[in-house]
Amino acid sequence: MSKSGQPKRSELRSDEEKSEAGAGTDDAPAEGDDADAALVELQARADDNWDRYLRAAAEVENIRKRASRDVENARKYALETMCRELLGVKDSLEMGLAASDTADAESLVKGSLATLKLLTATLERFGVCEVDPEGEPFDPEFHEAISVQPSTEAEPGSVLTVVQKGYALNGRLLRPACVIVAAEADEAAEE
Repeated sequence: MSKSGQPKRSELRSDEEKSEAGAGTDDAPAEGDDADAALVELQARADDNWDRYLRAAAEVENIRKRASRDVENARKYALETMCRELLGVKDSLEMGLAASDTADAESLVKGSLATLKLLTATLERFGVCEVDPEGEPFDPEFHEAISVQPSTEAEPGSVLTVVQKGYALNGRLLRPACVIVAAEADEAAEE
């Protein structure tokens, strides 16, 4: 042995020669057979792991495709239920128009009011609500001021008149209410 504690080449050769000489005996199995068996076992494990990886990758790809299809279908058919409900409103309008030739004005107004009530109920079922802020303080998040008008009756900065109602869907603004905002009567006279 060398000073470092590792065997010298000559000692290695003699060990190799010894193992070759003893390879022919039936008493001990050859070291090469153990190595071959270990290599075969490791190769089998590697093949199994590769197979598992391929299956997992294929499953992930299938999940991604399925999710993509689901999102696309949700986009395509998101309004299906609401549209089905609105068909009743359309039918009501068509019946009113068909009856307009023979009906008097009072029955047409009643029919129009019934159709409006049906439409309002349908919109409310889907989370659409009116923004009708008359008399409330002006809120630029939900109201659009189209003019300012002096008023002695309304508080300054409040909504005096709603020109067009706004609408919100589940609390999110779809369209702001167009309003006229009250101003102090003295401010308007100075301008």
